[in-house]
Amino acid sequence: MEMKSLSFLVVLSLLAITLPFAIASDPSPLQDFCVAVNTPADGVFVNGKFCKDPKLATADDFFFSGLQNARPVTNPVKSNVTTVNVNNLPGLNTLGISLVRIDYGVNGQNPPHTHPRATEILYVAEGTLLVGFVTSNPDNRLFTKTLNVGDVFVFPEGLIHFQVNVGKYPAVAFAALSSQNAGVITIANTVFGSTPMIDSSILARAFQLDPRIVMDLQVKFKPKN
Repeated sequence: MEMKSLSFLVVLSLLAITLPFAIASDPSPLQDFCVAVNTPADGVFVNGKFCKDPKLATADDFFFSGLQNARPVTNPVKSNVTTVNVNNLPGLNTLGISLVRIDYGVNGQNPPHTHPRATEILYVAEGTLLVGFVTSNPDNRLFTKTLNVGDVFVFPEGLIHFQVNVGKYPAVAFAALSSQNAGVITIANTVFGSTPMIDSSILARAFQLDPRIVMDLQVKFKPKN
């Protein structure tokens, strides 16, 4: 009996220790909802957005339409990400979740990137994708998997990850993220296309490249006005 009581206390202690680490990236709301608005006259500032008076909220504040439509994939990486987050679905404010649709052309990819504020769970709706993520230093371990229709894969918060269409036809995936505004850092664009640019000598040493190659990459990734 004493051993059972001790085991129960150990379990309770472990729960007490681990529960604070199990919360989502965004803080939990203290009200039913907080529909985002852009003007301070309409409400209080919560989680990066002002809140609309709850009495003025409508069903449209919680509604988004159009994710069934394919998006063009004419960019160099042959993919297109359609984001549904607090910026275009204001009812998501303080709810700690968002959604994306990703269209991939043949050989298209969602290049290596991170979400600084969210874990991502990806569902393949059409096609075949090679997906993966890399763990942090010092291991830098690569986890990869080939996904088919109906498969699901999780990318842990903040880790570099990617998806590549390895099938013969276009592919479509949907992903949920544990933040109303997960943020995205595309590695190549961020490193070689920052404004102002990172000194090429710094990048040349970091990537062990000829400085001329780095400068060529900076020209390629320079943001277009």
